[in-house]
Order: sequence, then structure tokens, then C-alpha cells
Amino acid sequence: MKQLPPEFYSLMEELQAVDFVLVELTLYLDTHPDDYESIRQYNTFAKQRGLLKKKIESCYGPLQQYGNSYSGYPWNWDDAPWPWQL
Repeated sequence: MKQLPPEFYSLMEELQAVDFVLVELTLYLDTHPDDYESIRQYNTFAKQRGLLKKKIESCYGPLQQYGNSYSGYPWNWDDAPWPWQL
């Protein structure tokens, strides 16, 4: 497996933390749908996630399959490490 720079791993760690917050806020909002502050937090983290994903993919390649991420040329889905290998 190819070695990637330390920035890749710190960006992936940040993305995982943001994903965790989004999952927790989703679960909370399922039972508290009128909590304006939590909805605001959710939208803030959703925007942050989009920016992180874009930054990671522009430097290191796609994170998701099935049209959720663009592929570079040549097809680069077999470039390791894959997100679940971290």
C-alpha cells in the first residue's frame, strides 16, 4: 500500500469526526425535530463535511462510489488506501 503524506491522515481524521457529529445530530433531531440550534449545527457540519470531502478528493482521489464522487483519469478507484483501510 502506498504511503500518503501526514496531511491526508489528519484530513481523514477530521472527516471522520465531522461524520460522527452528523450521525449524532441526525439521531437527536429524529426525536427533537423542532430544535432550531441543533438544525443550525447540523447544517454547519454538513457544509464543513462537503468542503473537507472536496479538499480530500481534489488531492487524493475519490472517497465514495456510485456517483457520489468523481473519478480521476485514469480510473482511480483501485488507489489505496481506501477510507476503510485507515
